[in-house]
Amino acid sequence: MRYGMAIDLKRCMGCQTCMTSCRTANNLPTGNWWNRVITDGGESLDSPDGEYPNCTLQHYPVTCQHCENAPCVEVCPTGATMKDEETGIVTVDAETCIGCKTCMQACPYEVRVYNDGEPKYAMEFAVGFADAPQHVSNTVEKCTMCSNLIARGEKPMCVQACVGYARFFGDLDDPNSEVSKLIAEREWEQLLPEQGTNPSVYYLK
Repeated sequence: MRYGMAIDLKRCMGCQTCMTSCRTANNLPTGNWWNRVITDGGESLDSPDGEYPNCTLQHYPVTCQHCENAPCVEVCPTGATMKDEETGIVTVDAETCIGCKTCMQACPYEVRVYNDGEPKYAMEFAVGFADAPQHVSNTVEKCTMCSNLIARGEKPMCVQACVGYARFFGDLDDPNSEVSKLIAEREWEQLLPEQGTNPSVYYLK
């Protein structure tokens, strides 16, 4: 199987619930975001594209694309960044990562974060799920597609929490899965297709 997502751009309102739910569920350190929402006019919140009165505003939720041809996997010198052959999910092993940031340089989507020194938190106690990934100093981390939730039959938290019902999750290799049917029925785009990464995230138009 190959897990992936479809994000309905007609439904996404840029509310950032995917960002905050991901942050809480994974107990992310201060300043770390595995999800972010950008717009077609720029990376700042709600930046329109074009000139008045001919402006457009399209939100793009962006996280790790869990690419089929992941350049981060190819360049990692220690094998810390790896792709699960059973699910297609790309992960980073914090115990093996040496913090060289080579994967960050190779990733065209700029979706990884670096823990510069000991991670700091807004709360004095951990939040989120008990089996969320641990955050280690001087290592790179990123979206895991909530593989801990998937392992127990749940959907990624950003999918569960989306108030606009704009996110869909499933097996891209199963033509009968909801996500595969949506991709087959709707027009879609992938981010930076010219990079040849074949992302596992599809944006429905």
